[in-house]
Amino acid sequence: HEAVDASDFTAAIERIVAGLEKRNRLLNPKERAVVAYHEMGHALVAMSLPGQDPVQKISIIPRGIGMLGYTLQRPIEDRYLMTRTELEHKMAVLLGGRAAEQLVFGELSTGAADDLGKVAEIARPIVARYGMDASVGPLVYEAERSPLLGVEAAMGMQRRTYSEATAREIDVATRALVEAAFARSLEILQGHRAQLEQGAKQLLEKETLSETELASLLAAP
Repeated sequence: HEAVDASDFTAAIERIVAGLEKRNRLLNPKERAVVAYHEMGHALVAMSLPGQDPVQKISIIPRGIGMLGYTLQRPIEDRYLMTRTELEHKMAVLLGGRAAEQLVFGELSTGAADDLGKVAEIARPIVARYGMDASVGPLVYEAERSPLLGVEAAMGMQRRTYSEATAREIDVATRALVEAAFARSLEILQGHRAQLEQGAKQLLEKETLSETELASLLAAP
């Protein structure tokens, strides 16, 4: 290039976030379809909920190690505090891919494993660290781990200061949060089923959809 433009910055961000493109990683038609619906699920839920980072791009071009597709959201400001509602919306976006698979194919794939891990990292602190769940109460049961707080923390060990009954309550409340977020994602995608189908079709044809294309898709009847 004779000059650097916005596409170069986007390419750099994608390489950092998702890794190098792996166009030699060939998926069979069924897998490509699952990935396309999965990523469209993330994008549509993100674009339907308030307060979420704008979706800049979605792609089904494999990248990095094991990443078969990705949804790139662009933060528009630094955030230091989040409400419970915002955290619940983040969980719904993360579960949008899994919800799309369930809605379209009637079964789930292993593609949501990373999403589920990230959801757990949001849901459990809501209950056990931030005191946001009424069923468990406004108490801190699990402090944030830090390698700077001594050998015990550095080794990933944490002394539990609550009973087995409380531990079960925390598990039940965490599961309820995740299940509610999944139900929210499923409800949104059911309401945007036509856009989900059209978006997945376009994604299979083009492999990548931009923010403008996604906005036009969501605005379509």
